[in-house]
Amino acid sequence: MCSKRLRAGLPTLPVLVLAGTVLLTGCSADRYFMVPKSDLSDLNASVQSQRATLVTMEKNATVRHDKILESNEAATQRVLDAIATQVAKPSCPPVPTQKACPASDRSNGRADRLKGKVIVGEVENFYLAGPGLIYKARIDSGAETSSIDARNITRFERDGGNWVRFDVPVPGTDDLITLEKEISRRVKVIQASADEAERRVVVELQFTIGDHQQVAEFTLADRSNLTYQALIGRNVLRDVMLIDVGKEYATELPESILTENNNGEK
Repeated sequence: MCSKRLRAGLPTLPVLVLAGTVLLTGCSADRYFMVPKSDLSDLNASVQSQRATLVTMEKNATVRHDKILESNEAATQRVLDAIATQVAKPSCPPVPTQKACPASDRSNGRADRLKGKVIVGEVENFYLAGPGLIYKARIDSGAETSSIDARNITRFERDGGNWVRFDVPVPGTDDLITLEKEISRRVKVIQASADEAERRVVVELQFTIGDHQQVAEFTLADRSNLTYQALIGRNVLRDVMLIDVGKEYATELPESILTENNNGEK
């Protein structure tokens, strides 16, 4: 009976021990973890102070952000204003005033040019310097050397050189003018109507076509049975003149030459 009670009373001790432990723990927790009510006001004041600090920091950050945006917008506007000031608006150039072609100076003659070359027609007035005669010259790109009407051709020597004396006709008259020139060279010319080549002497003559003056080689030949007293060949045309086959008298001699010669009319 007694032993049953003892066995039945055995659990009583652990229960007591557990209860004591809980009481001790409660006291300890109250000592170390529980905050006294007197300290809550200080904690609330600290929390409120931190909240005020956060609000102030947020406002300051917003103000700084707005200022940065304003500064960036102002800088962008300055750049746009500078671009608008420096870059002029595109505009069409003014239409140039049409200038009238200057009147040609007849005192110096006239000759149209293309890329620096004199434009001539199939027939041009040809001024032979020296005797001062004006001939009608045929422009012929098929002839290698230019030619001029010469009569009574006589060769002779002068100071060891070969010279030639010849007469040139005065256009519109039966008169002749005698010239003497040193022979430059001799050439062989084959006429279509002749069986054998004809040897001709070549001399240098100064002439004028339009406002163009030049010294070139001319063969001497009797052209009395031909229409034109002078022939302009490739030795003159080359690199100097261009032929407009649809024109005649495309150039004009200087006025002074025309007034001094009554044979200069077309």
